[in-house]
Amino acid sequence: MEAKIRTCASCSMAGYKNTRGPPQQNVQESPSTPLARSPQQRRRYTREFVEIRHYQKMVELLIPRRPFARVLKEELQGYCARLRIQALALESLQVVTEAFLISMLKEVTIQPMDIQLARRIRDDHS
Repeated sequence: MEAKIRTCASCSMAGYKNTRGPPQQNVQESPSTPLARSPQQRRRYTREFVEIRHYQKMVELLIPRRPFARVLKEELQGYCARLRIQALALESLQVVTEAFLISMLKEVTIQPMDIQLARRIRDDHS
């Protein structure tokens, strides 16, 4: 005589045994190390790293050309009213400006003394 195998209600096919074992408690363990991060934090950092890699691979300039040209022309008005600038010179000034800003922003946290240093450097060169 065959003994009937008792099945759980979630099993759809009769006659199959539940091999999952006893139900487990939903108890979250505390992280073993203080540096353990939740999956949401890991995903967030991964998204940020993808964005950083995207901007590192980019060759185009970050500052829009027209607003930069407008600011540059406003500054040049102080020296000479009819001064004109070539497109190549404008582009090279924009590249140098972005390089300066990126080197200044490589600090983890920008502090007031960093801004003061940038202002002093700017005043020395003008």
